Amino acid sequence: MKTMIWDMREYKDMPLTFAGLKTIKEIYNHGGLVAIPTETVYGLGANARDEQAVSRIYEAKGRPSDNPLIVHIHSQQQLKDFVAEIPEEAKKFMDVFWPGPISFILPLKKGYLCEKVTGGLDSIAVRMPSHPIGRAILQYVNLPIAAPSANLSGRPSPTTFQHVYNDLNEKIEGIVNGDQSEEGLESTVLDCTRYPFKIARPGAITQAMLNEVIPDSVIYYDYNSIDKPIAPGMKYKHYSPETPISMVTNIAHPIENGENWSNVAFILPRTLKQFAPQEAFFIPLCEDETDVKEANHNLYHILHIIDENPLIHRAFIYAFNDEIESEAIMNRMTKATGNHIVRGEDL
Repeated sequence: MKTMIWDMREYKDMPLTFAGLKTIKEIYNHGGLVAIPTETVYGLGANARDEQAVSRIYEAKGRPSDNPLIVHIHSQQQLKDFVAEIPEEAKKFMDVFWPGPISFILPLKKGYLCEKVTGGLDSIAVRMPSHPIGRAILQYVNLPIAAPSANLSGRPSPTTFQHVYNDLNEKIEGIVNGDQSEEGLESTVLDCTRYPFKIARPGAITQAMLNEVIPDSVIYYDYNSIDKPIAPGMKYKHYSPETPISMVTNIAHPIENGENWSNVAFILPRTLKQFAPQEAFFIPLCEDETDVKEANHNLYHILHIIDENPLIHRAFIYAFNDEIESEAIMNRMTKATGNHIVRGEDL
């Protein structure tokens, strides 16, 4: 299959004027797959009403069939077609945080979306992205679009066009180029099927931010121990590069124990560069230990970089302190490393 490429980067300020939107809409209407940019990561989109099209998402990604998908919309008006009920608290969160990097799990109204998009659940996860190109495509197509991350299942999520191309070229009908994703991590997923609500997957919108809007409305949820996933990323191995990688803590002194570090990458804040072995590859994760937002933005791109460099045989990545601001990136790094942690003084 020849994959079509649309470069919409120059149309970011006026995306609805892009002539290729007509072709993208036709592909979605005829059961095809098109990867589109969002502010979190690139999504592999298909018509969420088309069972065969959604099945092709699972096939292209090699994704387990019980791993549910998130439906992307451009307007809250679309929810009435496939959501049975929206709690008042969820409506308030939508008004505050949409469009943006948060998905809401809501009770499903059956009969509109295809069954496969829910992974066999009676609920549906839905979000409204803020990326101007991604949202314009959703508006023009005017369909609910199921769109998990546009990568092979288990691999690091794609935050650039090139990441998508490397994984899915000749497997899908098209890819839209829209620059690097701003956030860099998948959306927060909030389970609104019971109150108080629970975060099923951490992201840029934190529990503290939600509770600031409605006090005590969101409680802790152990999303790392689950048999039947209610949101993407809960059950299966995710975000993993092919290069063996471990998290490293307690880096306070130079690492110099005589080993050959020439094929090892250290992914650390720039302020810790002095502690990495001189012969090792140094890849800056962020400016300093407090700059979690930059680390979120860079993480997946760095995981792709270490896989693309044949000279890197192993990697160590900085583990942030256990704080609310770093919860999302630590969730992704825990899964990417298989929760393998070493102390700096043990290297």
